Amino acid sequence: MEENNTNNIRAVILGIPGVGKTTVISKVVKSLEQRGFNTATVIFGTVMFEEAKKMGLKNRDEIRKLSISKQRLLQQHAAKRIAKMHENIVIIDTHLFIKTSEWYYPGIPMQVIDIIKPTHLLLVMADPEEVIKRRKNDSSRHRDILSTKEIQHELDISKMMIVSCANLTGSPFAIIMNNSNEADNTSSDIIRILVGT
Repeated sequence: MEENNTNNIRAVILGIPGVGKTTVISKVVKSLEQRGFNTATVIFGTVMFEEAKKMGLKNRDEIRKLSISKQRLLQQHAAKRIAKMHENIVIIDTHLFIKTSEWYYPGIPMQVIDIIKPTHLLLVMADPEEVIKRRKNDSSRHRDILSTKEIQHELDISKMMIVSCANLTGSPFAIIMNNSNEADNTSSDIIRILVGT
């Protein structure tokens, strides 16, 4: 078991739907736990949905159809719950933005950043064609199937937004590619960033 020298790492791992973010995160958490690190992972959207169910919503994909003010309130409630987690490493799985009826809304706006206080910002990316293929194969969610050009636009927005978030938080950030059959390498890269091994 490795010596645990980590202290309150709050790593926000971001990416548009279809980049393989959740798969990579599960590999990261499993590896960190095997090495003896006190680790927890939380899906920001799931915590938001737990709050949204109190408003009568039936599935997670309905959240992005709510008004911005209601989404903002749900984000704040979710952030407060996450901020109370006590593990040495907390990995937060979320999106940089949500496409709503009012266009793009930040997934981690300033009020959420102020509550969570992330120590690391990690953007997982993949080629647009890979994203489209993964979205089509994901029967568990109601994913928007977009063109290659539209996906590239979302990837470009992601890169701009992570730079903005890093400026606001003072947290280091990294952009990591995760194309086909690269999840193991991607997770290894993230582990090196978080714990240096």
